[in-house]
Amino acid sequence: MPVVVTGSIATDHLMTFPGKFTEQFVEGQMENVSLSFLVDDLVQHRGGAGANMAYGLGLLGLGPVLVGAVGNDFADYEAWLSRHGVDTASVHWSELKHTARFVCTTDMANNQIASFYSGAMSEASQIELAPVAARIGDLDLVVIGPNDPTAMVRHTHECRERGYPFAADPSQQLAWADGEMIRDLVDGAELLFTNEYEAALLLQKTGWTDAEVLARVGTWVTTRAADGILVRRAGEEPISVIAVPETKPVEPTGGGDALRAGFIAGRTWGLSLERATQLGSAVATAAVEVIGTQEYDLPRESFLSRFAEAFGDEAAAEVAAHLPA
Repeated sequence: MPVVVTGSIATDHLMTFPGKFTEQFVEGQMENVSLSFLVDDLVQHRGGAGANMAYGLGLLGLGPVLVGAVGNDFADYEAWLSRHGVDTASVHWSELKHTARFVCTTDMANNQIASFYSGAMSEASQIELAPVAARIGDLDLVVIGPNDPTAMVRHTHECRERGYPFAADPSQQLAWADGEMIRDLVDGAELLFTNEYEAALLLQKTGWTDAEVLARVGTWVTTRAADGILVRRAGEEPISVIAVPETKPVEPTGGGDALRAGFIAGRTWGLSLERATQLGSAVATAAVEVIGTQEYDLPRESFLSRFAEAFGDEAAAEVAAHLPA
């Protein structure tokens, strides 16, 4: 059965101001700020953690089912995802709100002024997973990615109650969630994804030790930027996998979502933990070498060649048996 990915669906609107914000502020008038900046560039990217992961899984041929909430401005975005192998039939369309969006202006000193509109994402808590299972069959894995907090909790509870295996990916929501909520989201997960900072935050807020986390989850995957990926399971030796070296300038946004897609694809294919982690590393590197979280692709021949350079011909042959043309 396809993997179900729940999480945010959003668009990013990125603008560039060819000056410095600080030069526009008037001393003594900060309580009356009313500024307008003429920008010289606007780029729109598709994003949202749930959609990013689904995109990566779609490229790898898994036909993932995306579950999230959007506005009536989602038509073009939906067509894009469908063309890249994502099942969007379980996406909830809001009648009142727009799709979530991030609007950010960056000046020449890399200062930023940004706003995030959650919009339709607030309706994700209305989505039930049982109708998804009724439509596509038994759910082999439900990824619970960063989303409306109430939706994350609801999806987690439903997975436990209905026996759906789930992956916990609380990500940036760890920053504001309290220990009780984090414990609720993590306990019983088949997979737990964090980066190093998020791992430390999780331990601090829950009061758990590493061993106590591992007693509650099947596999804990921690990304460590240039130091690669650490995979841990209770009672087993940790697995450490290198980050595939970049050959182009790096834009790290979306790399974690791509890594998750690669890892989950590898495990769905029946690959070992080490091989699945290597696949995640390779997909993540492809993603960060372009601007935009869904602008990368995975050409079979060049992807496998690069994979073999990093991990060897035998490893590449195992992946090649599953990688779509």
